[in-house]
Amino acid sequence: MAVAATELTEIERMLGSPEAVTQAFLALRQKFPHLAWIRCDASDVTETPYRSVGAFDLHLLDSADHCAQITDDPGRATGIVLAKRAAGS
Repeated sequence: MAVAATELTEIERMLGSPEAVTQAFLALRQKFPHLAWIRCDASDVTETPYRSVGAFDLHLLDSADHCAQITDDPGRATGIVLAKRAAGS
């Protein structure tokens, strides 16, 4: 299932909220259970983020084939990599 534009807008809105740093991952997994969610440090991902919002880089995950990969195409995205940037980054 692809990530819809409305879902990306809602994800960005949630990541921009003041409590996002401490509650974002759990809240997003609960709101969008049909998407695969991975969290990590931004330094663990070498690809350019799809978007950067607040303290997070948002990468789209394509797991349609046998090997998961980062994509910039929401139509192919089946999940999100939520990469937290270090303070001051």
